[in-house]
Amino acid sequence: MKYTAIPGIKRPLSQLILGTTKFFEDKKDDVFAVLDAFLQAGGNTIDTGPKYAKYQAEKLIGQWMQERGNREDVILISKGGHYHIDKDGTHHPEMKRVDPVEITKDLHDSLENLQTDYIDIYLIHRDDRSVPVQVLMDMLHEHKQAGKIGIYGVSNWQPDRIEEANAYADAKGFDRLFVNSPNLSLAQLNEVRWAETVALDNDNLAWHRRTGMPVISWASQAGGFFTGTYDRHHVTDEEIARVYYNDDNWERFDRAAEIAEKKGVTANQIAVAYVLHQDFPTCAIVGCKNVQRLEEALPAIDIDLTEEEVKWLNLELADAAVK
Repeated sequence: MKYTAIPGIKRPLSQLILGTTKFFEDKKDDVFAVLDAFLQAGGNTIDTGPKYAKYQAEKLIGQWMQERGNREDVILISKGGHYHIDKDGTHHPEMKRVDPVEITKDLHDSLENLQTDYIDIYLIHRDDRSVPVQVLMDMLHEHKQAGKIGIYGVSNWQPDRIEEANAYADAKGFDRLFVNSPNLSLAQLNEVRWAETVALDNDNLAWHRRTGMPVISWASQAGGFFTGTYDRHHVTDEEIARVYYNDDNWERFDRAAEIAEKKGVTANQIAVAYVLHQDFPTCAIVGCKNVQRLEEALPAIDIDLTEEEVKWLNLELADAAVK
Protein backbone atom coordinates (compact mmCIF):
# COMPACT_ATOMS: atom_id res chain seq x y z
CA MET A 1 0.00 0.00 0.00
CA LYS A 2 1.04 3.59 -0.62
CA TYR A 3 -0.06 6.56 1.42
CA THR A 4 -0.93 10.26 1.14
CA ALA A 5 -0.21 12.74 3.91
CA ILE A 6 -2.92 15.30 4.68
CA PRO A 7 -2.31 18.22 7.07
CA GLY A 8 -3.87 17.72 10.48
CA ILE A 9 -3.91 13.90 10.36
CA LYS A 10 -1.11 12.23 12.29
CA ARG A 11 -0.99 9.18 10.01
CA PRO A 12 -1.04 9.30 6.22
CA LEU A 13 -4.12 7.93 4.46
CA SER A 14 -3.91 4.81 2.33
CA GLN A 15 -4.14 5.95 -1.28
CA LEU A 16 -6.85 3.37 -1.84
CA ILE A 17 -9.77 4.19 0.43
CA LEU A 18 -12.48 1.62 1.04
CA GLY A 19 -15.92 2.74 -0.10
CA THR A 20 -18.94 1.42 1.76
CA THR A 21 -22.07 2.19 -0.26
CA LYS A 22 -22.68 -1.57 -0.74
CA PHE A 23 -22.29 -2.52 2.92
CA PHE A 24 -25.72 -4.05 3.58
CA GLU A 25 -26.60 -5.89 6.78
CA ASP A 26 -27.72 -9.05 4.96
CA LYS A 27 -24.15 -9.29 3.58
CA LYS A 28 -22.46 -8.89 6.97
CA ASP A 29 -20.05 -11.79 6.48
CA ASP A 30 -18.87 -10.40 3.13
CA VAL A 31 -18.57 -6.89 4.59
CA PHE A 32 -16.45 -8.06 7.53
CA ALA A 33 -14.26 -10.14 5.21
CA VAL A 34 -13.64 -7.10 2.98
CA LEU A 35 -12.81 -4.90 5.96
CA ASP A 36 -10.40 -7.51 7.35
CA ALA A 37 -8.71 -8.01 3.97
CA PHE A 38 -8.40 -4.26 3.43
CA LEU A 39 -6.51 -3.78 6.69
CA GLN A 40 -4.35 -6.83 6.00
CA ALA A 41 -3.38 -5.26 2.65
CA GLY A 42 -2.22 -2.09 4.41
CA GLY A 43 -5.36 -0.06 3.91
CA ASN A 44 -6.30 2.16 6.82
CA THR A 45 -8.97 4.61 5.59
CA ILE A 46 -12.70 3.93 5.28
CA ASP A 47 -15.16 6.29 3.61
CA THR A 48 -18.76 6.20 4.78
CA GLY A 49 -21.82 8.29 5.63
CA PRO A 50 -24.95 7.96 7.76
CA LYS A 51 -27.19 7.23 4.77
CA TYR A 52 -24.92 4.79 2.92
CA ALA A 53 -26.41 1.38 2.06
CA LYS A 54 -29.87 2.52 3.18
CA TYR A 55 -28.55 3.63 6.59
CA GLN A 56 -26.78 0.31 7.22
CA ALA A 57 -23.07 0.84 6.37
CA GLU A 58 -21.99 2.79 9.43
CA LYS A 59 -23.69 0.34 11.80
CA LEU A 60 -21.76 -2.55 10.25
CA ILE A 61 -18.46 -0.67 10.45
CA GLY A 62 -19.16 0.13 14.10
CA GLN A 63 -19.89 -3.52 14.87
CA TRP A 64 -16.75 -4.61 13.06
CA MET A 65 -14.51 -2.16 14.95
CA GLN A 66 -16.04 -3.23 18.27
CA GLU A 67 -15.54 -6.92 17.52
CA ARG A 68 -11.97 -6.43 16.27
CA GLY A 69 -11.00 -3.79 18.84
CA ASN A 70 -9.21 -1.84 16.12
CA ARG A 71 -10.67 1.67 16.19
CA GLU A 72 -7.22 3.21 16.53
CA ASP A 73 -6.01 1.36 13.43
CA VAL A 74 -8.67 2.99 11.24
CA ILE A 75 -9.01 6.47 9.76
CA LEU A 76 -12.73 7.16 9.41
CA ILE A 77 -14.19 9.57 6.89
CA SER A 78 -17.84 10.43 7.33
CA LYS A 79 -20.13 13.20 6.13
CA GLY A 80 -23.16 15.31 6.94
CA GLY A 81 -25.57 17.54 5.09
CA HIS A 82 -26.65 15.20 2.29
CA TYR A 83 -30.14 15.91 0.99
CA HIS A 84 -32.91 13.70 2.34
CA ILE A 85 -33.01 10.01 1.43
CA ASP A 86 -35.88 7.77 2.51
CA LYS A 87 -35.13 4.52 4.31
CA ASP A 88 -36.00 2.67 1.10
CA GLY A 89 -33.30 4.58 -0.76
CA THR A 90 -35.52 7.12 -2.58
CA HIS A 91 -33.60 10.37 -3.10
CA HIS A 92 -35.11 13.83 -2.56
CA PRO A 93 -32.60 16.39 -3.91
CA GLU A 94 -35.14 19.17 -3.39
CA MET A 95 -34.94 18.59 0.38
CA LYS A 96 -31.62 20.28 1.09
CA ARG A 97 -30.01 19.78 4.48
CA VAL A 98 -26.86 21.93 4.37
CA ASP A 99 -27.33 23.70 7.68
CA PRO A 100 -25.75 23.36 11.13
CA VAL A 101 -28.76 21.66 12.75
CA GLU A 102 -29.05 18.91 10.14
CA ILE A 103 -25.29 18.38 9.81
CA THR A 104 -24.94 18.15 13.59
CA LYS A 105 -27.71 15.55 13.64
CA ASP A 106 -25.86 13.56 10.98
CA LEU A 107 -22.64 13.79 12.97
CA HIS A 108 -24.26 12.52 16.14
CA ASP A 109 -25.97 9.71 14.23
CA SER A 110 -22.61 8.70 12.75
CA LEU A 111 -20.88 8.72 16.13
CA GLU A 112 -23.60 6.48 17.54
CA ASN A 113 -23.67 4.11 14.56
CA LEU A 114 -19.89 3.83 14.38
CA GLN A 115 -19.66 3.35 18.15
CA THR A 116 -16.92 5.93 18.46
CA ASP A 117 -16.54 9.34 20.04
CA TYR A 118 -14.70 10.99 17.16
CA ILE A 119 -14.45 10.91 13.36
CA ASP A 120 -11.00 11.52 11.89
CA ILE A 121 -12.10 13.40 8.76
CA TYR A 122 -15.53 15.01 8.56
CA LEU A 123 -16.92 16.36 5.31
CA ILE A 124 -19.91 18.52 4.43
CA HIS A 125 -21.46 16.22 1.83
CA ARG A 126 -23.25 18.76 -0.36
CA ASP A 127 -23.34 22.52 -0.80
CA ASP A 128 -26.14 25.07 -0.72
CA ARG A 129 -25.04 28.49 -1.88
CA SER A 130 -27.89 30.13 0.00
CA VAL A 131 -26.17 29.12 3.26
CA PRO A 132 -23.30 31.43 4.29
CA VAL A 133 -19.99 29.62 4.68
CA GLN A 134 -19.48 31.45 7.97
CA VAL A 135 -22.19 29.51 9.82
CA LEU A 136 -20.88 26.22 8.47
CA MET A 137 -17.31 26.95 9.47
CA ASP A 138 -18.43 28.09 12.93
CA MET A 139 -20.20 24.75 13.32
CA LEU A 140 -17.22 22.69 12.16
CA HIS A 141 -14.91 24.61 14.47
CA GLU A 142 -17.26 23.97 17.40
CA HIS A 143 -17.31 20.22 16.77
CA LYS A 144 -13.54 20.21 16.35
CA GLN A 145 -13.09 21.97 19.68
CA ALA A 146 -15.41 19.45 21.31
CA GLY A 147 -13.22 16.60 20.04
CA LYS A 148 -15.95 15.06 17.91
CA ILE A 149 -14.04 15.48 14.66
CA GLY A 150 -10.39 15.69 13.64
CA ILE A 151 -9.89 17.64 10.45
CA TYR A 152 -12.72 18.74 8.21
CA GLY A 153 -13.36 19.39 4.55
CA VAL A 154 -16.06 19.29 1.91
CA SER A 155 -17.49 17.07 -0.78
CA ASN A 156 -19.05 18.45 -3.97
CA TRP A 157 -18.12 22.09 -3.43
CA GLN A 158 -16.75 24.47 -6.04
CA PRO A 159 -13.37 26.17 -5.50
CA ASP A 160 -14.80 29.65 -4.94
CA ARG A 161 -16.82 28.42 -1.94
CA ILE A 162 -13.78 26.61 -0.55
CA GLU A 163 -11.70 29.77 -0.88
CA GLU A 164 -14.40 31.85 0.81
CA ALA A 165 -14.64 29.37 3.68
CA ASN A 166 -10.87 29.27 4.15
CA ALA A 167 -10.57 33.06 4.08
CA TYR A 168 -13.12 33.18 6.90
CA ALA A 169 -11.24 30.46 8.80
CA ASP A 170 -8.00 32.40 8.48
CA ALA A 171 -9.65 35.58 9.77
CA LYS A 172 -11.15 33.74 12.76
CA GLY A 173 -8.10 31.64 13.54
CA PHE A 174 -9.95 28.38 12.78
CA ASP A 175 -8.59 25.34 11.02
CA ARG A 176 -9.07 25.49 7.26
CA LEU A 177 -10.90 23.03 5.06
CA PHE A 178 -8.04 20.58 4.52
CA VAL A 179 -9.48 18.20 1.94
CA ASN A 180 -11.90 18.14 -0.98
CA SER A 181 -13.89 15.08 -2.10
CA PRO A 182 -15.30 15.53 -5.61
CA ASN A 183 -15.42 13.05 -8.47
CA LEU A 184 -12.12 12.56 -10.26
CA SER A 185 -11.85 9.77 -12.80
CA LEU A 186 -10.31 9.05 -16.18
CA ALA A 187 -13.78 9.11 -17.75
CA GLN A 188 -15.16 12.62 -18.23
CA LEU A 189 -18.83 13.06 -17.36
CA ASN A 190 -21.53 14.06 -19.84
CA GLU A 191 -23.52 15.20 -16.83
CA VAL A 192 -23.32 14.56 -13.11
CA ARG A 193 -24.41 11.13 -12.01
CA TRP A 194 -26.17 12.31 -8.86
CA ALA A 195 -27.84 15.64 -8.08
CA GLU A 196 -25.75 18.38 -6.53
CA THR A 197 -22.44 16.61 -7.12
CA VAL A 198 -19.21 18.02 -8.55
CA ALA A 199 -16.78 16.37 -10.97
CA LEU A 200 -13.40 17.98 -11.54
CA ASP A 201 -13.26 19.71 -14.91
CA ASN A 202 -10.11 21.30 -16.34
CA ASP A 203 -10.61 24.52 -14.39
CA ASN A 204 -11.03 22.65 -11.12
CA LEU A 205 -8.00 20.51 -11.85
CA ALA A 206 -5.95 23.65 -12.46
CA TRP A 207 -7.14 25.04 -9.13
CA HIS A 208 -6.03 21.92 -7.29
CA ARG A 209 -2.64 22.04 -9.02
CA ARG A 210 -2.25 25.65 -7.94
CA THR A 211 -3.40 25.20 -4.34
CA GLY A 212 -2.23 21.63 -3.70
CA MET A 213 -5.43 20.82 -1.82
CA PRO A 214 -5.70 17.02 -1.51
CA VAL A 215 -8.51 15.22 -3.33
CA ILE A 216 -10.33 12.13 -2.11
CA SER A 217 -12.08 10.98 -5.26
CA TRP A 218 -15.42 9.21 -5.19
CA ALA A 219 -16.47 7.08 -8.21
CA SER A 220 -12.79 6.87 -9.12
CA GLN A 221 -13.59 3.73 -11.14
CA ALA A 222 -16.28 5.57 -13.14
CA GLY A 223 -18.99 3.13 -12.20
CA GLY A 224 -17.08 0.23 -13.71
CA PHE A 225 -16.81 1.88 -17.14
CA PHE A 226 -13.26 0.53 -17.59
CA THR A 227 -14.01 -3.04 -16.49
CA GLY A 228 -15.13 -4.17 -19.95
CA THR A 229 -18.64 -4.76 -18.67
CA TYR A 230 -20.20 -2.24 -21.04
CA ASP A 231 -20.54 -2.26 -24.83
CA ARG A 232 -20.08 0.96 -26.76
CA HIS A 233 -22.60 -0.24 -29.35
CA HIS A 234 -25.36 -1.24 -26.94
CA VAL A 235 -26.83 0.30 -23.79
CA THR A 236 -27.22 -2.20 -20.98
CA ASP A 237 -27.23 0.37 -18.16
CA GLU A 238 -29.09 3.61 -18.82
CA GLU A 239 -27.36 5.54 -16.03
CA ILE A 240 -23.83 4.57 -17.07
CA ALA A 241 -24.65 5.42 -20.68
CA ARG A 242 -26.13 8.78 -19.69
CA VAL A 243 -23.10 9.75 -17.66
CA TYR A 244 -20.15 8.14 -19.46
CA TYR A 245 -20.94 7.12 -23.04
CA ASN A 246 -19.18 9.44 -25.46
CA ASP A 247 -16.53 9.05 -28.14
CA ASP A 248 -13.74 10.55 -26.04
CA ASN A 249 -14.39 8.18 -23.14
CA TRP A 250 -14.37 5.16 -25.43
CA GLU A 251 -11.01 6.40 -26.76
CA ARG A 252 -9.82 6.68 -23.15
CA PHE A 253 -11.03 3.12 -22.59
CA ASP A 254 -9.06 1.91 -25.62
CA ARG A 255 -5.93 3.70 -24.44
CA ALA A 256 -6.30 2.32 -20.91
CA ALA A 257 -6.67 -1.18 -22.34
CA GLU A 258 -3.56 -0.69 -24.50
CA ILE A 259 -1.39 0.44 -21.59
CA ALA A 260 -2.88 -2.28 -19.39
CA GLU A 261 -1.84 -4.98 -21.85
CA LYS A 262 1.73 -3.68 -21.89
CA LYS A 263 1.91 -3.62 -18.09
CA GLY A 264 0.10 -6.90 -17.50
CA VAL A 265 -2.79 -5.33 -15.59
CA THR A 266 -6.42 -4.41 -16.35
CA ALA A 267 -7.87 -1.27 -17.90
CA ASN A 268 -9.83 -0.65 -14.69
CA GLN A 269 -6.62 -0.76 -12.66
CA ILE A 270 -5.06 1.72 -15.08
CA ALA A 271 -8.05 4.02 -14.57
CA VAL A 272 -7.54 3.95 -10.79
CA ALA A 273 -3.79 4.50 -11.23
CA TYR A 274 -4.61 7.57 -13.35
CA VAL A 275 -6.43 9.11 -10.37
CA LEU A 276 -3.41 8.44 -8.16
CA HIS A 277 -0.92 10.00 -10.59
CA GLN A 278 -2.08 13.61 -10.53
CA ASP A 279 0.29 16.45 -9.73
CA PHE A 280 -1.44 17.16 -6.43
CA PRO A 281 -2.17 14.74 -3.54
CA THR A 282 -4.93 12.23 -4.32
CA CYS A 283 -6.62 9.17 -2.89
CA ALA A 284 -9.15 6.99 -4.70
CA ILE A 285 -12.26 5.55 -3.08
CA VAL A 286 -12.90 2.05 -4.39
CA GLY A 287 -16.21 0.33 -3.67
CA CYS A 288 -15.74 -3.38 -2.95
CA LYS A 289 -18.74 -5.50 -1.99
CA ASN A 290 -16.65 -8.65 -1.60
CA VAL A 291 -13.02 -9.73 -1.25
CA GLN A 292 -12.73 -10.59 -4.93
CA ARG A 293 -13.55 -7.01 -5.92
CA LEU A 294 -10.98 -5.74 -3.41
CA GLU A 295 -8.31 -8.06 -4.79
CA GLU A 296 -9.08 -6.76 -8.28
CA ALA A 297 -8.60 -3.15 -7.12
CA LEU A 298 -5.43 -3.52 -5.02
CA PRO A 299 -2.87 -3.93 -7.86
CA ALA A 300 -3.65 -0.39 -9.05
CA ILE A 301 -1.61 0.96 -6.16
CA ASP A 302 1.63 -0.45 -7.57
CA ILE A 303 1.19 0.70 -11.16
CA ASP A 304 3.62 3.40 -12.25
CA LEU A 305 2.50 5.82 -14.95
CA THR A 306 4.76 8.38 -16.57
CA GLU A 307 3.62 11.97 -16.99
CA GLU A 308 3.32 11.30 -20.72
CA GLU A 309 1.15 8.23 -20.11
CA VAL A 310 -1.16 10.18 -17.81
CA LYS A 311 -1.61 12.90 -20.42
CA TRP A 312 -2.03 10.37 -23.21
CA LEU A 313 -4.73 8.51 -21.29
CA ASN A 314 -6.64 11.76 -20.91
CA LEU A 315 -6.29 12.59 -24.62
CA GLU A 316 -3.93 15.48 -23.94
CA LEU A 317 -1.28 13.94 -26.20
CA ALA A 318 -1.61 12.52 -29.69
CA ASP A 319 -2.01 8.80 -30.16
CA ALA A 320 1.63 8.37 -31.25
CA ALA A 321 3.04 10.02 -28.14
CA VAL A 322 3.69 6.89 -26.08
CA LYS A 323 4.04 4.34 -28.86
